[in-house]
Amino acid sequence: MSDLTKKRTIPSPLGLLEITADDSSILKVRFDADNMYHDASPLLDECEKELTAYFEGQLEEFSVPMRLTGTEFQNKVWSELMKIPFGKTISYTELALRLGDLKSIRAAGTANGKNNLPVLIPCHRVIGKNGSLVGFGGGLDRKHWLLRHEGAIPGEQMGLFE
Repeated sequence: MSDLTKKRTIPSPLGLLEITADDSSILKVRFDADNMYHDASPLLDECEKELTAYFEGQLEEFSVPMRLTGTEFQNKVWSELMKIPFGKTISYTELALRLGDLKSIRAAGTANGKNNLPVLIPCHRVIGKNGSLVGFGGGLDRKHWLLRHEGAIPGEQMGLFE
């Protein structure tokens, strides 16, 4: 990332999130922020507003501009993730089929794990074929919280992250 990037640390029900942006796009969202940032940026203001609305149950789809920085295959996977509706899940098998090749299931899972924009790009909506919660860079407890929050798994909407 260049010297032109700006960062913002925001509270969330999942702990502190660190958002990184340049003048035109959100570049990264990171769980477990260890530093507090509050750089001035209209784009960071908008991203904070959207994430807050999402966590409050008032937003289902993000509109902030995001920059996907990966291989052609990774970008294809991440673009496919953005097509999974709020409150829905698909399996890794289904993701591979949507990409056009069942044999790409491991590569799709690896690309899913390299998503630098969790929550914004909903990698948490991909689950095991048997419905199990597998693989999430933010931890399975956060994945469970996100899916319950969206109503994708049984149970009431979640309160604060525990």
